[in-house]
Amino acid sequence: MKALLYSLILSLACIAPSYAAQNEVQGGQFKNLGHWQVHYIAFPSTTITPQVARSYNLERAGDRALINISVLKNDKAQTVAISGVAKNLVGQSEDLEFQEIKEGDSVYYIAQMRFEDEETYRFEITLTQDTTMEVLRFHQKLYKD
Repeated sequence: MKALLYSLILSLACIAPSYAAQNEVQGGQFKNLGHWQVHYIAFPSTTITPQVARSYNLERAGDRALINISVLKNDKAQTVAISGVAKNLVGQSEDLEFQEIKEGDSVYYIAQMRFEDEETYRFEITLTQDTTMEVLRFHQKLYKD
């Protein structure tokens, strides 16, 4: 299982820069929100291997995207409560259900959503920890492979 998680993390690390460049998103996709540095990316689920998808119960399909969020404070991964919504430009929305993945000191939150090719989505992700709440907002155009 540990090897599969490393495979997922490595896949995401390798995919993120090329997918971001392909979609004209500036490198280093993160935002500073309060005391947190929040890293984020949305990309087609077909970019992960079938083995990784099975291991984390993720659906690989041409119309499925994965949203990956990680929260750091002073370079240390943070555990947060997370919820969110994705909206296309005509206002249709889909609630995002995140699953938490922990491996050692790393914590990742991954959600899945359906998407249409070449459609831009606006994401609003609410992050809560104790009395701290921040909202991550970003938009991204998604492309089918």
